[in-house]
Amino acid sequence: MHKHWEHFEHGADIGVRGVGATKADAFEQAALALTAVITDPQCVAAVDTVHIRCEAPDDELLLADWLNALIYEMAVRRMLFGRFHVELTGTHLHAQAMGEPTSVQRHQPAVEVKGATYTALRVAPIDGGWLAQTVVDV
Repeated sequence: MHKHWEHFEHGADIGVRGVGATKADAFEQAALALTAVITDPQCVAAVDTVHIRCEAPDDELLLADWLNALIYEMAVRRMLFGRFHVELTGTHLHAQAMGEPTSVQRHQPAVEVKGATYTALRVAPIDGGWLAQTVVDV
């Protein structure tokens, strides 16, 4: 399974989708898709690491909590993240998000993501790998 991220159209909002060999890979790719709504993730240097923990009753709510935790950290720390390492144990997520302070000149942020929604929210096995997707409010 080739892990990757992509966007999908959803009215005025933007869908983010992560695909990976494992559920954790799919969560990491969904986080990259989230960053890519704002800027090119490859332009974000891994200067600082932020630790994030989430817990939710199921995989879908855990994905929404994970992305909303990233959006919160980006807002309060004024940072962008371009690399992620996710560990999943049942309904618990522990992750490291690596990034740097936002630079309007370097990153040229396109939009501000307000939050991950429950629209099109899905975490499921597909084609020998995993899919993690939702729509983000911009």
